Amino acid sequence: MARFIFITGGVVSSLGKGLASAALGALLQARGFSVRLRKLDPYLNVDPGTMSPFEHGEVFVTDDGAETDLDLGHYERFTGVHARATDSVSSGRIYSTVLEKERRGDYLGKTIQVIPHVTNEIKDFIAIGEDEVDFMLCEIGGTVGDIEGLPFFEAIRQFSHDKPRGQCLFMHLTLLPYLSASGELKTKPTQHSVKELQSIGIAPDILVCRSEHPIPEKEREKIALFCNVRKEHVVPAYDLKSIYEAPLAYHRQGLDQAVLDAFGISPAPRPNLARWEDVMDRLTNADGEVRVAIVGKYTQLEDAYKSIAEALTHGGMANRVRVKAEWIDAEIFEREDPAPHLEPYHAILVPGGFGERGTEGKIKAAQFAREHEIPYLGICLGMQMAVIEAARNVAGLTTAGSEEFDHEAGKKRFEPVVYHLKEWVQGNHKVERRASDDKGGTMRLGAYDAALTAGSRVAQIYGATAIEERHRHRYEVDIKYRDALEQEGLCFSGMSPDGKLPEIVEWSDHPWFIGVQFHPELKSKPFEPHPLFADFIRAAVETSRLV
Repeated sequence: MARFIFITGGVVSSLGKGLASAALGALLQARGFSVRLRKLDPYLNVDPGTMSPFEHGEVFVTDDGAETDLDLGHYERFTGVHARATDSVSSGRIYSTVLEKERRGDYLGKTIQVIPHVTNEIKDFIAIGEDEVDFMLCEIGGTVGDIEGLPFFEAIRQFSHDKPRGQCLFMHLTLLPYLSASGELKTKPTQHSVKELQSIGIAPDILVCRSEHPIPEKEREKIALFCNVRKEHVVPAYDLKSIYEAPLAYHRQGLDQAVLDAFGISPAPRPNLARWEDVMDRLTNADGEVRVAIVGKYTQLEDAYKSIAEALTHGGMANRVRVKAEWIDAEIFEREDPAPHLEPYHAILVPGGFGERGTEGKIKAAQFAREHEIPYLGICLGMQMAVIEAARNVAGLTTAGSEEFDHEAGKKRFEPVVYHLKEWVQGNHKVERRASDDKGGTMRLGAYDAALTAGSRVAQIYGATAIEERHRHRYEVDIKYRDALEQEGLCFSGMSPDGKLPEIVEWSDHPWFIGVQFHPELKSKPFEPHPLFADFIRAAVETSRLV
């Protein structure tokens, strides 16, 4: 039966609970334990699938088709454990489930209340798969004191009460602000945060204290005294040059040892940190640098493309180079010549997105990469824009476009080279969708197989002709244009197993130009870079030597 670690936050948001959870999971793995990580989010959206990237950042997609918080990406990248739909839940999902049960009459006419019905639903969710791993790490979104989070805090309090003593642990992440005028770190916000947590019946076992300055011994003793934790369980968390330093940094500060001590696990297995030492060696001892332009539409918030940024870093590790990724707003190219903006870069990446804004700029970026023989990776919408560019400028379909961008009923501006996906095969059954369906959870989501053309560039990169990748899209390249485009050299080198849905395109006469309908960045890890990103950066390295 699993031991449970509940990770909460206080004082301010964005302190790095997700990163701390992921790093702790990696450290427990390094000591030989199996782990699974979960995220409990207090917002009322059922999931983040319909939330703007500016609101919430990236939507991370699991193999089984769940749209989840981007922290699940951290969990996967640090532990290698594939996330599942049962690893992410929101208040919206919990309340929706409770209300569905009430409508069915499952509660036998009882008055539905937050306690016990909502809290019981949360506890049931936490307990899913508890017999599968040694440690279950559950991160609670937001900060203690948020009104939306109260049912979750009450649920984990009850959960720890229901379990045998010593099976649950509470880890609280706080901030120690530094006042430059007095030259002091202030512990009072942490004390108040812990007091707030204690007021709802939760006493933290471990405090992780974020700080930009070293925490003096006397301050650790003060925090331990007033927050009622052992001094060894007050763990500093300092700013790092790379997130991938976190496992080694937390180990140096004794976080994993504090956790094992709190559970009474003695003697503790010795950690094998060779994986993370190798990761940091590749990061800190790079042999050069390449510049990659990411031409997107959500460039104001880098978290909107979090997995892409990390996958590029992983590709750099595979080639022992630093990747300097720079964000360019695609709308700029709708007003200006892209050449002066893109010429300084060794490679171009066009990521996914929704809606028409910025798409003409993405098409121009694909055209620049094709004509100037610069390595190009188009992901999801980035593949569709590359196909539209080829249709317009090479195959002579000058009005080529996407059905997604024809908004006015009865008026067609574009030849729909990209169309709204109406049906596809998932497992052993057919899925059907209409444009009028609800937006949430109705896309082609999760892992799907693809068949690669033998001898194609992608088959060489993967070293296989059958792959599985994760999808998140509702528009698809129309297969009826395949022959016309292939006659001009755009090879459809990856298809769905039934041959109906294009998965990958590549220019056969280009040094490196690939578009993929899926999201390869979601499966990349620092110790296992995705082959597409590793080869993309390899091609960028070659370009940098030619420049």
